[in-house]
Amino acid sequence: MLPTVKLLPGRDARAKTGHPWIFSNEVAMSHALRSLPPGSAVQIEGDDGARRGIWHFNPHSLMAARLLDRNPAAIPDAAWFEARLGQALTLRQKLFTRPHYRLVHAEADGLPGLVIDRYGDVLALQANTAGMERATPLILAALQNLIGPRSVVARNDSPVRKLEGLEEQTGLLLGEDATAFVEEGSLRFELDLLNGQKTGWFHDQRENRARVAALCAGAQVLDAFCHTGGFGLAAAAAGAAHVTLLDRSEAALALASRTAATHGLEQVTVQRGEALAMLEKWHGEGRRFDVVVADPPAFAKARKDNPNALRAYAQLARFCAGMVNPGGFLFIASCSHHVSPGEFIDATAHGIFRARREGRLLFSGGAGADHPVHPMLPESAYLKGLLYAL
Repeated sequence: MLPTVKLLPGRDARAKTGHPWIFSNEVAMSHALRSLPPGSAVQIEGDDGARRGIWHFNPHSLMAARLLDRNPAAIPDAAWFEARLGQALTLRQKLFTRPHYRLVHAEADGLPGLVIDRYGDVLALQANTAGMERATPLILAALQNLIGPRSVVARNDSPVRKLEGLEEQTGLLLGEDATAFVEEGSLRFELDLLNGQKTGWFHDQRENRARVAALCAGAQVLDAFCHTGGFGLAAAAAGAAHVTLLDRSEAALALASRTAATHGLEQVTVQRGEALAMLEKWHGEGRRFDVVVADPPAFAKARKDNPNALRAYAQLARFCAGMVNPGGFLFIASCSHHVSPGEFIDATAHGIFRARREGRLLFSGGAGADHPVHPMLPESAYLKGLLYAL
């Protein structure tokens, strides 16, 4: 029998209307509840006695409970996790012909706080909540039954784990070799799952990389904040005349260079440096490209960062737009979920205007279908990508 967590009188409206989160100020907290291990599975009960399903509970977190199953009789055991992961796998197998995708996208896949990226027979797992940390052995067993991966890498180094009272850590959870590759289009990229950014690759930009590459035949291309060169190498494979990859990470650029060499993409050069500073310098020097891509890390880590982030996005758009040849294209992205799509469009439009350029917005969108959005959490639609013709 799972412990029962009762909500305060009049504080169960969120749970009643389908929201998958319950905050600590909505819970009738008691000494017994505070003594529960973080990440325990519990039943939630409204002040009217109605049962609201099974949730992961952390008595020490501002976000006290996260929904697992609306069925109050559900038991989140090994069979439950295998069934839920199986649903996520079935969806991806319908969406993609190759096993390279985000397999689990947290709340939207009914597994709150859990992210799993797939690279063929290697998986990168990120458990961002105490509940998913406790459930990791069950998750690994389910993944072995469903997929039989060669290796599973823990990328539990997200800062949000601190809010759950968890330490940051990386390492192998399963297998002995973290070597991995991702296939996208005609390219095969080498990855560093243990030391690279986040879970090693940004599946969320898959469609946007293809969209930009289709414009790059014969073009001079700049891929700023390139990481391992996803946009730039796709452009080179699509026939770009020359591609410049810009990033501050020597390790990421080394991986990009090896991928370029493997595929004979001799028109690719790399430049190491702080991207925003280099863009400002090159803009001042009058450097020009036919296509510019700017896909920076999040500028707003918290809502209080929004004003500074919007100024930074406007500045980034100004530098980049000023380097695009007439008739060329700018693709610019934001992964700051605190910045709304409208705010991002306004900031980039302001930057383009300050560059004394005229722009037409050709595309505005977000992440690919393997990054679904929970309908009650529209703020989780973090990625914003804009394609301008200048």
